[in-house]
Amino acid sequence: RIEAARCPDVVVAQIDPRKLRKKQTVNIAISGCQPAPEGYSPTLKWQQQQVANFSAVRQSLNKHRSHWRSQHLDSNVTMPKSEDEEGWKKFCLGERIYSEVDVISDNENLGIDYIKVGFPPLLSIVSRMNQATVTSVLEYLISWFGEKKFTPELGRWLYALLACLEKPLLPEAHSLIRQLARRCSEVRVLEENKNEEQISALNLIICLVSRYFDQRDLADEPS
Repeated sequence: RIEAARCPDVVVAQIDPRKLRKKQTVNIAISGCQPAPEGYSPTLKWQQQQVANFSAVRQSLNKHRSHWRSQHLDSNVTMPKSEDEEGWKKFCLGERIYSEVDVISDNENLGIDYIKVGFPPLLSIVSRMNQATVTSVLEYLISWFGEKKFTPELGRWLYALLACLEKPLLPEAHSLIRQLARRCSEVRVLEENKNEEQISALNLIICLVSRYFDQRDLADEPS
């Protein structure tokens, strides 16, 4: 009892953080990514520029989100419900890609049939999506990409959805974007013809996941 009475009511452990860094149990690096084939890897300068551009896009989107949300959508734009997976795939990619059918366009019709080619990720559209919807649609498209080829339509939507993710990331969002990076690395390895546009798009997504989100996922955005 005498010894217990001499003990302080509150004890603070003196922990050296340098020792903890050596015993980290969480690996921030993207595991499972295939290394870029020779000649496919972007330069460090290119990666840094893409991260800077992406950060600027995110800040601009956050700043003007209320304005774009108030803009009227065209009469032909009907956004699916958050849980409508097939509806979102058709909305983003278009029935042509969704159904894997090549549609011959009518030269006399100068208008664009977005039902067939998919709606682009317009600011007036993505600004209306809350975080639950952003994460759900991202999951739908990554699932699609897991079995299908990469297309420009898919790339535009993936970039837009990444730009809409708010920090700190939810665990499911973190898992999704790492899954996306791994899939991009797999497709990049299989790209035999070195399609520069596609390789650049795949490198861009891998770069953003590894250099922007994984490096700064616990940091706040600069105001």
